[in-house]
Amino acid sequence: MTNTTLSGAVVASQKMKWIQLALGLICMISISSPQYVWALFTRPLMEKLQAPLAEIQLTFSLLIILQTFFSPFQGRLIDRFGPRRLITLGTVLTGISWMLAARMNSLTELYLYYGVLGGLGTGIVYIGVVGLMVRWFPEKRGFATGMVAAGYGMGAILTTFPITTALAAKGLENTLWQFGLLMAVLGFIAGQGLRAPKPQPAQQIDTPLNVTTRSFTPREMLRQPLFWLMFVMMTMMSTSGLMVTSQMAIFAGDFGITSVTILGMAALPLAMTIDRVMNGLTRPVCGYISDRIGREKMMFFAFGLEGIAMTLWLLCKDDPLLFVLLSGVVFFGWGEIFSLFPATLTDTFGTRFATTNYGWLYISQGIGSIFGGPLAALLYQHTASWNLVFGCAITLDIICALLALLVLKPWRARFIRGAGMTDNTASHTGQAAGAWGAKNT
Repeated sequence: MTNTTLSGAVVASQKMKWIQLALGLICMISISSPQYVWALFTRPLMEKLQAPLAEIQLTFSLLIILQTFFSPFQGRLIDRFGPRRLITLGTVLTGISWMLAARMNSLTELYLYYGVLGGLGTGIVYIGVVGLMVRWFPEKRGFATGMVAAGYGMGAILTTFPITTALAAKGLENTLWQFGLLMAVLGFIAGQGLRAPKPQPAQQIDTPLNVTTRSFTPREMLRQPLFWLMFVMMTMMSTSGLMVTSQMAIFAGDFGITSVTILGMAALPLAMTIDRVMNGLTRPVCGYISDRIGREKMMFFAFGLEGIAMTLWLLCKDDPLLFVLLSGVVFFGWGEIFSLFPATLTDTFGTRFATTNYGWLYISQGIGSIFGGPLAALLYQHTASWNLVFGCAITLDIICALLALLVLKPWRARFIRGAGMTDNTASHTGQAAGAWGAKNT
């Protein structure tokens, strides 16, 4: 364990920290449905608008693109105007996007309401809540970001079956309107309690982590090659995981899994249910472990686990039971990127601009969705085989695992030593951060 000085970040009120975590978790749950229950709406939307699936699916692409590529701008707004106002606005905007979509009568309206407004709303909330948690929990960043990221990844479990039932009983329009209103109200109430932490005087804590005492502005961070290493690594892991997420139903059909039952349950829905749980569970679990053993060590184990599991998955593709079980391991080895990378980024570049800085890193998720989605599908179409697609994903996993331990770990240690400040400078930074925090509470 090492003693690390954290200026303007350690929060005295333990009770308030956990209240903020609970409220952030509720906000994440409230905006998880637009992405994770989208598949339930595709067929009703096709019937209502008399449009082919490809045109309907463009809505989902807009949602993801707006959520990720605008995140630096959204993060800057949150840093400037405070988390309560912006995160509340994001949750309400997400709910309104469904309420407006309930009244739409054209593809253009669907794109604008569900895709554009929904993407902007969910992006503000996601970036804002993660950025807030890394400030409230400087000594438990991995765990805190993992918890709220799990809320986004698993929150839709609470609405999947109710929305399915509502679609059958009440139809598309009523379902979108009612659940949109529920999202807006729930997010508004939770958002009102969010606060930026009030910085305390610099304190010494025992931690095995390399943590900077300086806060880098986004412009300063973007000039650092170390940031771009993290960006490339997160892009690589996003590509691997989103290839599985977006193509799973297709390659499961090619492997003959979709027509098989396990313990009386269809193999594919069973696998996808397990995947969702594991994808959410890994975020706080791996984040918690990384708080104790170090970010890079956890990355090495998790990324390597996904690469090994995907290799076994491909080799055992004819065994339905192993297919289901290994799919859970694959998702457990992937979902933790949403806790490890924001925690590592803030450890390295400081808390003052954490939200905006993570917004820049989060763009990698959007790039990964392109590589892992349409480009992976195109590669499959040209080769008529999943072997090369899986081979690329496995290679990315293994390379990323090695980069974490052999390159990122020593590079970050040198960088943080070089960015170290004297106690007087650290104290000054803490005072400046205190003034900023008071402004944005």
